[in-house]
Amino acid sequence: MLSAEPEAMSEPLVLDEWSSSVWQALRAAGGSCELNALAASLGADQSKVVVVAQEAAKLGFVEIVEEDYEEFIPADNAGELIAAGLPERRALQLLVDQGGELATGDFAKAAGQAKIAVNEVFKWGVARDWIVRDKQGVRLTQAGQQAASAGHQDVDEALLAGTSGASIRFSGRPDADRLRTLLGKRTELGKLKQRTQRTVSLTAAGQTQLEVGISVKQERNLLTSEDLRSGAWREITLRPYDITLPAETEHPAKVHPLRKIIEQTRRAYLEMGFTEVVSPMVESSFWNFDALFQPQDHPARDMQDTFYMAQPSTAPLPEDAALVERVRRAHEDGGDTGSEGWGYKWSPERARQVVLRTHTTASTIRALAAHPEPPFKAFCVGWVCRNETMSYKHLPVFHQVDGIVIDETASLASLLGTLESFYLKMGFKQVKFKPAFYPYTEPSVDVVVYLESRGKWIEMGGAGIFRPEVTEPLGCKHPVLAWGLGMERLAMIRFGLKDIRELYQGRIEALRAMPLAQ
Repeated sequence: MLSAEPEAMSEPLVLDEWSSSVWQALRAAGGSCELNALAASLGADQSKVVVVAQEAAKLGFVEIVEEDYEEFIPADNAGELIAAGLPERRALQLLVDQGGELATGDFAKAAGQAKIAVNEVFKWGVARDWIVRDKQGVRLTQAGQQAASAGHQDVDEALLAGTSGASIRFSGRPDADRLRTLLGKRTELGKLKQRTQRTVSLTAAGQTQLEVGISVKQERNLLTSEDLRSGAWREITLRPYDITLPAETEHPAKVHPLRKIIEQTRRAYLEMGFTEVVSPMVESSFWNFDALFQPQDHPARDMQDTFYMAQPSTAPLPEDAALVERVRRAHEDGGDTGSEGWGYKWSPERARQVVLRTHTTASTIRALAAHPEPPFKAFCVGWVCRNETMSYKHLPVFHQVDGIVIDETASLASLLGTLESFYLKMGFKQVKFKPAFYPYTEPSVDVVVYLESRGKWIEMGGAGIFRPEVTEPLGCKHPVLAWGLGMERLAMIRFGLKDIRELYQGRIEALRAMPLAQ
């Protein structure tokens, strides 16, 4: 940086090493140089040269002149297009062959046969004053006849053909307006860009200061151990830091918000003593529906709501034939559960159908069948699929967390306390429950949490105690608490999103803006 005033030019100008190199490059260029060229001669970024130039300009040593201009940058294939013949030029020969005039319909037919774009001919042929189109038809003008003569080229074609892809600067040209009209909107030929050229020139004060001399000082951001050992630190000036300047924004790596919610959910249940279980996304209807005492004619089992697999289309029933028989009887007449069942003939073929699981309850119901005796607590977090129309609040594929608790003394109060503990761990201070109906739990409740940022209660999922028609055919004679909760809804609430699709769009800017702790 500079450390002198223009009037104090009897002493050498004190500059740091970089500033000195810029001044010397400017002197080598004759005292005046275009900024881009100056930066290129130093092999440096233009912004670094601008800083030095602006500091010198404040002290009156240099002058920075800005000039705005337009530049046409030809497309890579512009020369090929011109060599092949632009539509309006090809149309000239077509009209010449027909005596210079054709009816509009005849011209359009002839142009079509020659594969000439008629709209382009009318647009650019008129703009170049080569043709006239009126009620009488399409005819050549005098300028069009001259353009059609052998060896004649219009100015824009000549420029493009002669530049071999180099840019064309309009400023100061007598034909600038014509070029702008003919080339400005022909994107197939190239693009018209607005540019600013900055020229840095030494003033009289700057020239005088160079004659007086320049003193170079060493500046560093940090002192090294070698600087301290050698004593070179005495000649080094530490650069000052302006703490008011904006710093470069850093974007640390972070976990995707939905993945973060899922991992927090897993940690919360594991801390509460639950065992995590898994099962395949491709599931049999037996475990997805029948084992949950959902009737085989239930609307949720229609293809409008559930994705059925074409291959494989069927899956084997459980090897435990007695378990399958107990499920069958529970559906048909209630079996030994004390229920009347659904009163229809249960179909093993429908139970073998393969679906994309519609809830992670399929996982917890498998776990219940494998561990029917208390005490047992299990949960599953995973993908589920439903044939939903995509919208701001619905997706055909999303995440759920399901849980079960098997305990001899389990009650509705136990269920509410477990869910309240979970949501307190997830950061919600107020949780309440309201009566609800679900086909495989009784009693059933909806879980509702209070969202302070919105000032209202939000429903999060459903819960209840499995009916005997669900548990007893699986060999469990004890109360089983069960619940299913949506992960995407929880993530939307935590991160203030209004559209569920934002979780999957992968916009890096939005992900960067999401707080790490929320």
